[in-house]
This record gives sequence, C-alpha cells and structure tokens, in this order.
Amino acid sequence: MAKIKTRTQKERHKAVPAVYLLMRKEGRVLLMLRHNTGYMDGKYMVPSGHVEKQESLTRAIAREAMEEVGITFDKNDLRLCHVMYRAAQDATGERADFFFTIDRWEGDPKNCEPDKCKTLEWFSLEQLPEEIAPYLGEAISSIREGEILSELYW
Repeated sequence: MAKIKTRTQKERHKAVPAVYLLMRKEGRVLLMLRHNTGYMDGKYMVPSGHVEKQESLTRAIAREAMEEVGITFDKNDLRLCHVMYRAAQDATGERADFFFTIDRWEGDPKNCEPDKCKTLEWFSLEQLPEEIAPYLGEAISSIREGEILSELYW
C-alpha cells in the first residue's frame, strides 16, 4: 500500500510576491518600455517590483513608484484591484502578483531608471500596445472584467 504524504512531509513551494501600480489618468494608464534588464525587455510594464523581506505590500509599491517614476502617494488612495497567481515558467518559481490602481499622486511621473526603461507613455486602457508584457495584458483584461483573481499558466 502506498504511503500518503502528510502535510508536514510535503515539499512546500515559495511563491515570489510582486506588486504592480496602475497609475490612471483620464482613462489612460502609464506604461514603461523595459530594456537592458534581461527580463521582458522590449515589453511595456507598469511600475512594479518584488516585495522585499520584511516589507509590506503597500510599502513595496510606494518604494517601487518612487524608484521607477519618482512619485509619492497617500496609501489610502491605493486600491487593490487584482491578484494573479502564476505557475512557474522558469527557475524563479510561482508568482503571487498584487495589482493596485491609483488616481492621485504627488509629482510628475518621470523615467528615474533610464538604464532599465527606454520610455514612459500613457495608453488608453482600451487600446494597449501589442508589446505589453503578456501577463500584464491578462491582468488588465481581468481587471476590466471585474475579476479579482486570476490564475495563469496552470
């Protein structure tokens, strides 16, 4: 008879948490064209990044917003709009992606990382560029449909 693994015997995976900021203005969203990073180069992305150890989601997205586009905001203006759980596509493992929207912020968005971002552009939420990162396009589509959760690549 085959022995069934108990919960304590199962190998646990660790999903990498990441945060994404959809800055909205007049029906448009700010996108960044990635380059020279080795990940999604040539694709449009929103300000985003990994959550660091001992960092909350809201602190992570505030840090990334300042590092990448030079803005600050009141965390009460953030709205969690979507969670995406992605299966492993490479050695980095599963991903837990948290998408936030914001309509008010302090400062004019600017390219603070020209070594990683070729340009910043505003796009209509209804007409996103073909070069958008695939999972970001999926997330925005889910958000438009009012879906809070999506699971990708399973």
